[in-house]
Amino acid sequence: MPSNKKEGIIFGLFMCFGMVLIMSVYNTALHVEFSSITVGSLVIQFVITFIIAFIVESIVEPQARKIALSIPYDKSKKLNFILAMSVCMVPMMVLIMSGYGLILMSFMSGVEGSIFTAYLKIVGLNFIVAFPAQLLIVGPISRKLLTKYIKPSTQKPGVIA
Repeated sequence: MPSNKKEGIIFGLFMCFGMVLIMSVYNTALHVEFSSITVGSLVIQFVITFIIAFIVESIVEPQARKIALSIPYDKSKKLNFILAMSVCMVPMMVLIMSGYGLILMSFMSGVEGSIFTAYLKIVGLNFIVAFPAQLLIVGPISRKLLTKYIKPSTQKPGVIA
């Protein structure tokens, strides 16, 4: 887990990259006809979505942290905090990013029926993928990358005798 602001930003970038990648592939498979997609449009869509998701994550994370810390659980165990953060963060991100996805979908292919019904359907479909993806894939990989590549470089070298 990040232990300072710099590590928090880098961790957030890792998390956003992984979640946007998984959710973009998933939502593209659900809502877009593959014959109508170009690689360029996918890259542009990914970059824009990544930027928006990172901004949203930076706004949502402090709120999710406050809520996670206010929940009664054994805070001495790191895994409990990770689970509490996921339980707080994923629903907030899904609610907001599904709104973004609905707007994107309405521009690309239109929305059939009620916008509210379409939004609820998107939220449900996104949550069933986002929660396990965050807990089982993106979270562990992001923590491993942070530990392997970032934390060692922030440690002060010891004096060699």
